[in-house]
Amino acid sequence: MGGGGEKVPGQYMGWWGSFGSPPQKGITAYTLSANRQRPLAGSMHSAVFNSWRRFKSQVLYVVPPFIVAYLVMDWAVKENHFLNSKEGRKLHGAEEE
Repeated sequence: MGGGGEKVPGQYMGWWGSFGSPPQKGITAYTLSANRQRPLAGSMHSAVFNSWRRFKSQVLYVVPPFIVAYLVMDWAVKENHFLNSKEGRKLHGAEEE
């Protein structure tokens, strides 16, 4: 096992990453100062062009069903207005009793 003696249930082994084994050697970590980082560098440019690319790739899947739905709804509303008008009732309505 990794060293640090025998482990028994309930024994505190240390915080995450320090389970009683000897420290690692030969690992180099490089960091960048917080005031030198630019986390939002180029994000507006990328957002505009990425949004345009996604819109362009999906527009033909989304727009035609909406156009068809709009045309059907427009026809239904006009037909309803006609059937509830005096001319529509005269043409298609049942005989009044």
